[in-house]
Amino acid sequence: MSDELVVVLDCGATNARAVAVDPTGAVVAAASRPNDPVQQPGVPEGWMIWDLEEVFGRLADSCAEALSAIDPARVRAVTVTTFGADGAPVAGDGSLTYPVISWQCSRTEELARTIGERVDPWRLFEITGYQVIPFDTLLKLIWLRENAPEALERADAWLMMAGLLSMLLSGERSIDPTAAGTMMAMDMAARDWSAELLALAGLTPDDFPRWVEPGGVIGTVTAEAAARTGLPEGIPVVAAGHDTQFAAVGSGARPDEAILSSGTWEILMLRQERYEATREGFEAGLLIEADAEPGRWNPQLLMMGSGPLEWIRENLYGEIEARGEAYETMIADAERLAPGAGGVTVIPSFVPDTGPNAPWRTRGTILGLGLNTARGQVYRAGLEGLCFQLRHAVEILRASTGFEPRGIRLVGGGAKNRLWNRLRADVTALPVTTIANEEATVAGAAIFAFMGAGVFGSVVEGQQAAALGERTIEPAADHAAYDDLYAAYRQLPPALEGFYRR
Repeated sequence: MSDELVVVLDCGATNARAVAVDPTGAVVAAASRPNDPVQQPGVPEGWMIWDLEEVFGRLADSCAEALSAIDPARVRAVTVTTFGADGAPVAGDGSLTYPVISWQCSRTEELARTIGERVDPWRLFEITGYQVIPFDTLLKLIWLRENAPEALERADAWLMMAGLLSMLLSGERSIDPTAAGTMMAMDMAARDWSAELLALAGLTPDDFPRWVEPGGVIGTVTAEAAARTGLPEGIPVVAAGHDTQFAAVGSGARPDEAILSSGTWEILMLRQERYEATREGFEAGLLIEADAEPGRWNPQLLMMGSGPLEWIRENLYGEIEARGEAYETMIADAERLAPGAGGVTVIPSFVPDTGPNAPWRTRGTILGLGLNTARGQVYRAGLEGLCFQLRHAVEILRASTGFEPRGIRLVGGGAKNRLWNRLRADVTALPVTTIANEEATVAGAAIFAFMGAGVFGSVVEGQQAAALGERTIEPAADHAAYDDLYAAYRQLPPALEGFYRR
C-alpha cells in the first residue's frame, strides 16, 4: 500500500496546486502556480470572475510538473478541493453559459443588503445554516435570473467550482454536499436541496447535477485530461469539495476537540452529529456547513487571522526583508513582554465577522499607544487580540451548540508561530494541539481519494493510517492572568460600535 499515491488538485484563491500524497498523508511531490480572479470585460469595475480555462490550465501544468518527479503509474486516483460559493451554469456541450462569478465580486452587494425584503434572514439560516453574505451563491443565482436570465435558461445544470474542475477531468457532471452546503440553497438538515430557496432564483432541484458524496467516484480521467495533466488515463476522479471540510478531517481531531484552521482568516469549527440552527447562533454570526461525512455538520465562526500580523510586519518591521527573519524578531520582542502588552490593545476585528452587523464588525483598532510604545508591544497586543477573539468564538460555540470543547486542534499556516500557540492555550485555558503535517486540507481530501480508489474502506481507516506528529501545548500555570484582560477587551467593541457606525 505504501507505493500507492493519489493526486489532490488544491485550487485556492491565490495558488493552484497539485499534490501527490501517500496513504500516511505525506506529500511526495507538489507544484503550484499563482491563481487569482480577473475583472470581467465590459462590465463595472469590481465585477470579478474566474477564467475557468486558465484556472484548469494552472492546475494541469502544476500536475504535470509534480508528476514529472515521480512514476505516474503509482497514482490511483485524483480529487479536487477548492473554495466554496463560486460556480457557473453549464450547457449541454460542457461550455459555460456565464463565467464563474468570484466570491470577491461586488455585484451582489446590493442584493445582500435587500434580501431581507424577500425572505427572513432567520429563515435562511434556519434552513441552510448560512448567514447573508454578499458572495452567497443563492444571491448570484438571483442576480443571474434578474440580469442575465438567458444564461440560466440555456444551461443544463449549475456546477460549483469543484464540480467544474472535476468535469474537466472526467467529462462527468456532479455536485457534492460540502460545496452545495456553501450555497445558501441547501436544506442542511436533510443534506439535500431546499426547493423553497431555489424558487427565489426560479430554479428547482432538477437544475443541478447528481449528488456524489465525498469518496464517491464521479468518473475517470479522460484521454484529453490525461494529456494535459500527466495523470494516467482511466483512473478514478473522486469527489471531494469545499476545502474547509477536508482540513477538519485531515486534522485528526478527536470528538471533544474544536478545530481551528488558521491563515489570513481563521475558522473555528466543530464536527457535530446533529444539525441545530439556534437564534443564539444566528445572532452571533454562526455558519453551519455540511461535513465531508454524511450525518455530521460543521458549526463554525469566521474570524480575522494573520492579516493584522502581516500589517504589523509590513509597517513596523519593514526594514527586515526576509519574512521569516522578521517574524522571529517580532516573536522575540513580544516574548519579553508580560500579559497585557504594556497597556496596548489591538482589536483585529469585532467577532464575529458575519451576521446583521457585519459592516462595522470588520474594522480593526489599536488602543493605548504612547510616545514610548515599542513595536513589540503592538505585535504582542495583536497576538493577544486574536486570542481574545478566539476565546469569544469558543464561548459562542458553547452557547449556540451546547458543545464543551476539551481542547483545540490547530491546522494551517498560523500553527507555526510558537508564541501565538502559547497565547492561544493561555487565553482560552484549553490545550492546543498542533500536527506536524502542515497539509491538513490535502491530507483530508487524500483520504477520500484513497477511499474512491479502494485503498481505504472508511474515513476512520484513513485517519488511523495518517502520521500526524501531534504536539500539545497545555495552558500555563498563570494563565488566569488573562481573565481580567479578556473581560476588559470584551467591553471595547460595544463602546466603539457607535464610533464606527458614523
